[in-house]
Amino acid sequence: MISRERPNSFVLVKQHEHAQVSAEFARHWKRGPFPRESTLYAIANHDVSWQRPDERVIWNEERDRPYSFVDYPSEPKAQAYKEGLDRLEAEDLYAAYLCSLHYTTLMQDSEKEVEARFVAAESERQERLLVGMSPEESENAERNLRFLKLCDGLSLFLCLNEPGGSGYPPPYPDGFAFDGEKYVPEWTDRRTLRFEPNPFSKPFEVSLPYVEVGKDRRSLGGGFAELRISC
Repeated sequence: MISRERPNSFVLVKQHEHAQVSAEFARHWKRGPFPRESTLYAIANHDVSWQRPDERVIWNEERDRPYSFVDYPSEPKAQAYKEGLDRLEAEDLYAAYLCSLHYTTLMQDSEKEVEARFVAAESERQERLLVGMSPEESENAERNLRFLKLCDGLSLFLCLNEPGGSGYPPPYPDGFAFDGEKYVPEWTDRRTLRFEPNPFSKPFEVSLPYVEVGKDRRSLGGGFAELRISC
């Protein structure tokens, strides 16, 4: 899960729910990707691997907080990634290719053996998928991967920041850039976010489900963060 710490609790967002919000950023982007539908499918499902691990909150005893996607144990994480990519490959080959690239960039410098094995296996998958692509698909893959990561980051900004707050939390402390343009987020009120310059075709709403867990591990319920992205 994605975890945001409060003084007495943690706000948790399931990874696949966050990915759905990533896709809303992608759908409203002025200059969309090619191929559009497969790339949008990849963005909406880039965290489908986390659906099973996120079914329940797992506590990190060493850090005394819920596990997040940052510190989740490597063995089950790599297995979940593989299962998610197998599922994507059965549904959309180009989406599977982009998501495989995305996962391997997250693990490519890891010194952990299980993660190194995962990267090696995914390199073989990528070579296999690349054979069936059109020239246009392969030529646009690098840009579409960057676009996926951008939309991932924009959604993470909503998950990791208190609405109306300030700052750039990890893992995107340097802001957001794409195709040579840097986009600066600004909260205009407690539920409205805008970017300068504006990259979106029109304003839109996003609904972000969350649960809250006390630092004493009690469930504090949950809800939806109803947010507006303005132009």
